[in-house]
Amino acid sequence: MRRVYLVAATLLTAATICTPVHGANAAPAAITETVYVESTTDSDSDGKLDRIAADVMRPDTTGRVPIVMEASPYYGLGTTAATGASTPRGFGRWYDEYFVPRGYAVVEVEMQGTSRSTGCPTTGGPEDTASVRAVVDWLNGRAKAFYADGRAATASWSTGNVGMLGVSYNGTLPNAAAAANIPGVKTIVPIAAISSWYEYARDQGIGYKGWESNYPAYLAGYVVSPAQKAKCKPVFDKLSADDGDESWDYTPFWKARDYRAGARDVTASVFVVHGQADWNVKLSQFGRWWKELEAHDVPRKIWLHRGGHLDPISFRQAEWQRVMGLWMDHWLKGADNGIMDEPVADVQKPDGSWEQAASWPRPGTAGTTLYFGPAASGVSGSLTTTPVSGGTQRLGDNTNLTESAMMAAPDTSDARRLVYATAPLTEDARLSGEVSVTARVSSTRASTALTAVLVDYGPGTQAVLTERSPLQLSTETCARNDLRDRTGCARPPDVSLQAVTATMLTKGAIDAKNRSSLESGTSLPTGQAVDVTWKLHPRDALVPAGHRIGIVLVTNHSSYIARDGGSSGIALDVSLGASKVVLPIVGGAVVTG
Repeated sequence: MRRVYLVAATLLTAATICTPVHGANAAPAAITETVYVESTTDSDSDGKLDRIAADVMRPDTTGRVPIVMEASPYYGLGTTAATGASTPRGFGRWYDEYFVPRGYAVVEVEMQGTSRSTGCPTTGGPEDTASVRAVVDWLNGRAKAFYADGRAATASWSTGNVGMLGVSYNGTLPNAAAAANIPGVKTIVPIAAISSWYEYARDQGIGYKGWESNYPAYLAGYVVSPAQKAKCKPVFDKLSADDGDESWDYTPFWKARDYRAGARDVTASVFVVHGQADWNVKLSQFGRWWKELEAHDVPRKIWLHRGGHLDPISFRQAEWQRVMGLWMDHWLKGADNGIMDEPVADVQKPDGSWEQAASWPRPGTAGTTLYFGPAASGVSGSLTTTPVSGGTQRLGDNTNLTESAMMAAPDTSDARRLVYATAPLTEDARLSGEVSVTARVSSTRASTALTAVLVDYGPGTQAVLTERSPLQLSTETCARNDLRDRTGCARPPDVSLQAVTATMLTKGAIDAKNRSSLESGTSLPTGQAVDVTWKLHPRDALVPAGHRIGIVLVTNHSSYIARDGGSSGIALDVSLGASKVVLPIVGGAVVTG
């Protein structure tokens, strides 16, 4: 079901093309066409409503069909080997070959200001959502569209039922559409997707390393089409002016790019896929979105895999296609096929095998509180189920200490980091959900970053998988031969095994001035102890019996967050007993010797 991309000049003479498929097992011919849908926004302020380009492939049939849609800002960033010229991709994924013979149309939407669409990208802003809304509205008869020669285009072939899916930014646009409750969007499949752009660039009041400065303008400038770049400069300048890099606070700019607030309005079902080693689109993006969906009883399913920024077509191909076929049939065609009777959660174990659970976090998970204590047998600081009375430890500035060095030698005192660990576990402990840390600190500075790293201390083997960039995930070839030969999109990630004595499970950081609110900072009182509570990224992991669970506390974590200039040379007093970590443990208890 693949066709060569049709340039606009061709479309001036042929708006629709029938593509016959030959062979004994050939499916019916498919019709391909490109339309330009009129949006309701004028994001480049040129006096004209944005026009959103969309490629359509659909069965050559007189009946109406539902739609599998992938919207993306990346379609114009692919290159041809011969010329290196930027060209829209045109049905490069496996979706057309899989879904069109099964009675679906596949629609690829070029986000505003990218590829052939007019307007300006705004990195998660309302204009992004408007570009998706325009095409869904057209598919439901609520918006106008045109062919390249100016003739009106109607979607008389559409049932109006849309299922959106995609990876990275392509999975973020479905989250935006569901949160906006666009009529016609019946289901979304966000893979490695953003649910809060603030948390893509910030962790609780402090910028992530590499995302801390003018990131929205950078990304918008990266995806914008050459034709729109000059026209969009004022838009990009405004993104930089409004992004709040000076404070890293959660401002109205970021509120407009936070889809979780719309969870109460979601009527689409949601199938979440995320890698537990994804430190590009970090784990809070799925975890806190999932929590909101659960709170509002949204029909949902989740896959958590062991890798990073990846598409499941590359590591669980047959099962992924089976499940997606059933999922779309159920939500777009109303098929009673049992997919919603299957377990809610599929979780990949470190050895690559999979297990299922009736819910996520797993059934029986409860918060388990462990308190920071003084040195104990084998560790420089302890974690105990009952708090000690009194005592403090001094935490100094962390000057370029690597994460592996932070976790190393938990029995050795080091003022650059504090380590608190349990006694060896006498039973396995299953972590399932979000971790919370509270540190009671006294400081002579008005502001400081605090970072906590949750560690599994014990000998083991860690699998490290290669991952893809967002552009690779959108532009790698995905033809039938790629699925058959495990090339292109289906190329499995490389896996290397490393012997370890300490495994980072999750981490999280906060600027202590944002301890009461992410929207505005409050200076730390001089010489007075205050409680600072923050969240770590959610995680599902098994800590085996014989291992220890540890928390490493540092100030600036130079490879994870931007340096907080106000905390240079800082020394903090951390109160024992009052400082603690709350772990989501299946069964509710950590059992130690």
